[in-house]
Amino acid sequence: MPQSSACEPHWKYTPTSKDKDYHKGVGADQANYNNTSRTARSSFTSEVSGTVGVAHTGELKVGSKIAVVEIEGKFSVSVSVSLTAKIGNTISVDTPPRKSTLARYGVYRLKSYGYSQYTYQNCTKGVKKNVTIYTPRRVGWYLWEE
Repeated sequence: MPQSSACEPHWKYTPTSKDKDYHKGVGADQANYNNTSRTARSSFTSEVSGTVGVAHTGELKVGSKIAVVEIEGKFSVSVSVSLTAKIGNTISVDTPPRKSTLARYGVYRLKSYGYSQYTYQNCTKGVKKNVTIYTPRRVGWYLWEE
């Protein structure tokens, strides 16, 4: 009678779906109010630097690097464990009459969903632990008007 092979006990993260990118600001929001009857140019410059890393809710039972590799493979996207938004980045935009343009510099993070699951030595699987993960994707400005 052949003997069945045992499994190596381990945690595995499996991504299941992704959402859109969400912006995580570094430093304070900036604003410029155009109190004229014509469109005016507004310029914003990042005044602080900061590093934004992976964030999650739920039970992520593997390291961030492993989760990043799984997310990249599943969704064919490029994400990182962390990205740094640096001082001195400038953007210029048009501000309509009697409006404020607001700007926030930071890191866009991809929101994705998945689960962590344990595999036991006898190859059975444990309960799925749902996880929502935000993985850094790119550095940039988030702009809006009021």
